[in-house]
Amino acid sequence: MDTDVIVVGAGPTGLLLAGDLATAGTRVTVVEKRPAELSNLTRAFAVHARSLEVLDARGLADELVAKGRPVRSVQLFEKLTIDLADLPSRFPYVLVTPQYEVERLLRRRAEAAGAVFRYDTEVTSLTQDDAGVTATTADGSHLRARYLVGTDGARSTVRAAVGIPFPGRAVIRSMVLADVRLAREPADTLTVAAANDSLGFIAPFGDGWYRFIGWHGNRSVSEDEPVELDEVRSIARATLHDDFGMTEPRFLSRFHADERQAPTYRSGRVLLAGDAAHVHSPAGGLGMNTGMQDAANLGWKLAATLRLPDGVGAELLDSYEAERHPVGRQVLRASGGILRAATSRGPFATIAGTIGVGIVSRAAPIRRRAAGFISALGVAYPRPHGAHPLVGTRARDLPLEGGARLAEALRAGRFVLVARAGASAPDLPAALGEVDPAERVLTRRADGGATALLVRPDGYVAAAGLLTPGRRQSRHR
Repeated sequence: MDTDVIVVGAGPTGLLLAGDLATAGTRVTVVEKRPAELSNLTRAFAVHARSLEVLDARGLADELVAKGRPVRSVQLFEKLTIDLADLPSRFPYVLVTPQYEVERLLRRRAEAAGAVFRYDTEVTSLTQDDAGVTATTADGSHLRARYLVGTDGARSTVRAAVGIPFPGRAVIRSMVLADVRLAREPADTLTVAAANDSLGFIAPFGDGWYRFIGWHGNRSVSEDEPVELDEVRSIARATLHDDFGMTEPRFLSRFHADERQAPTYRSGRVLLAGDAAHVHSPAGGLGMNTGMQDAANLGWKLAATLRLPDGVGAELLDSYEAERHPVGRQVLRASGGILRAATSRGPFATIAGTIGVGIVSRAAPIRRRAAGFISALGVAYPRPHGAHPLVGTRARDLPLEGGARLAEALRAGRFVLVARAGASAPDLPAALGEVDPAERVLTRRADGGATALLVRPDGYVAAAGLLTPGRRQSRHR
C-alpha cells in the first residue's frame, strides 16, 4: 500500500477528513486536480453553528470567526425571521465567510498533521479488490490504499467509477451568482426574498464584499451565456427593492440547482462524502456544512477500522451511511422546500405560502426547531431501544475541571469520558468504560451535573449513565 486512505478532492469535506485521519495517525494522501494555489473565488459562504462547533473541536473556530461576520438572524420572504441568537451553542449565529477561508484553515491543519497532498493530479479510474483500492491518474500513474473516499463534488469521478447512481433533477435553472461591492449597506441579516416571479438573496462576507444569488422566472438561458452586472441589479431591484449601488463585480456566473442523492455512500472500500454523495439547492446555505459534518462522522470511524484486522470494523464503517444518509435526505428536502416556497407561482401557491409563514412565525417551538435544523444543532442519530435519551445527540460544550471545555478535550481526536466531579474511574457506570483507555480521554465536568458521558470523537454521545449512591445505572449505545 502507498497509503492507508486516498481522499479525492480538496474542498472543505476532503480537507477536514484528511486532517482527522492524519491526526489519528492514519497515512492519508489527498489527490486534487486543481493547482495548489488557493482560489479567491467561492460558492459557499455560510458556516452554521454546528460546523463552527466541529471546527472548535479542531482548534480552528476562533480564528475563522475573527475573519468572518456573525449574522444572528435569517429573514425569509420578508415575512419570517429565524432568530439564531438563542441557539444553545458558543456560536449563536451563522458566520458569513468565504469558503476559501475555511479551506485555508483545514488545509493547514491537515498538512501539519502529516497528510500528503498531490495537486494537479486527476483521478480517472478506480479498481478495488478484497485488500484495497487502486486509483489511476491522468498521467497513467497508480496509487494504492486500503480505502478511498470521494469528496470530489457533484460530478464525482469516484462515484461514477464504482457505478453508484446519482438520481434526482435540476429544480431551478439560470440562477446568477455575483460577488460585488455595495454603495449602500443592507440590513444585517441573511435575506431571502421572492417577488415578481424572481428570487433574490444577499449576504455580507465581512470584508466589504457581498454575495448575491438571484433568479428571474421569466428568463431561462444557457448557463454558458455571460452574466452582466445590469442583470444582477435588475433581479435585486425586483426582489429586494434596491440594488444597493452594486459595483466592481469580482465574480459573475450562471448555474442551476440540483436535488440529487446517492442511494448508498459506500461500495466496498470506496466511500462518498459531501457533494459527491448529495447536492441540493443553495437555500439555507447547508451544502458545505453538511459535507464537513459527513467528514467528522466518517473520519474517526475509518481511522478506528484501519486499526482493526480486515473485516472486523465493517459494522462501525456501515454506521456512517446509516447515520448520515438520512441527514442528507432531510437537508435535500428542506432546502428544496425553501426554494419551491420562494419560486411557486399562482394565487393558490401565494395563499399556501402566506398561511405556512404565518403558522411558523407564531409558533415558537416550530421556530426553534427551524433554527435547530438550519444550524444542525438539532441533528441526532438513531438511538437504540432502551438507550439513555442522550445517546445519539450532540454533546453540549460542557465546562470541565480546570477551566477547560469539552470541545478542547475533543481536539485529541479520541473519545472523551466525562465523569461527574469527584468521581474516580471505578465509580463510573460500567458501560462508559467499554472504550479502551488508550482510545479515550478522562475528564470531569465542572457544572455540578451527575450524568457521566462517553462522547465520540465527532462530538455525539455514545453512552450515558447516572450514578446514584449505592447503585450503578447506565444505558448506552
